[in-house]
Amino acid sequence: MQKIGYARVSTADQSLRLQTMALEAAGCTQIVVDEGVSGRITSRPGLNRVVELLLPGDTLVVWRLDRLGRSLIHLVELVNQFAEDSIDFQSLTENIDTKSSGGRLVFHMMAALAEFERSLISERTKAGMSAVKAEGRHVGRPRALSERERDQALISILQDEEPITEVAMRYQVHPRTLKRLMT
Repeated sequence: MQKIGYARVSTADQSLRLQTMALEAAGCTQIVVDEGVSGRITSRPGLNRVVELLLPGDTLVVWRLDRLGRSLIHLVELVNQFAEDSIDFQSLTENIDTKSSGGRLVFHMMAALAEFERSLISERTKAGMSAVKAEGRHVGRPRALSERERDQALISILQDEEPITEVAMRYQVHPRTLKRLMT
């Protein structure tokens, strides 16, 4: 069981020293860093490395939560994955330690807020799509064929003038696209 620290700075001209000193003082035996990498990026070389190093019983330690990630949803997903793997999490500045019941409570409150945020985003997305549909506009990916091309392709297929694969090649679409039009 070891403490492994993770430190990150967004730009190469920022210093990791404050973070690494705090992580060393917290008893971290290893410190993995990402330099010049934004916290919005979920797949970072240092973060990926630290995840590989962590074993059940270990603790991941960060100086501040925002060093691990900018998105609350991503943070919750990471820490939940750690919990499933029997890995504890500690954030020094926010005083969060999932080994303690208080730390787990704070983290679960954060998880509830992240779930609420996801629900709000979903509701807004659905409302926006409904508004666009109500205006008579297409929602989703752009259509592969114009209305005129769809009509011409269907006529060619339904009148047995050409096999569906040839019609698909002519319009540069997959045959499944044309089959969906026929249903």
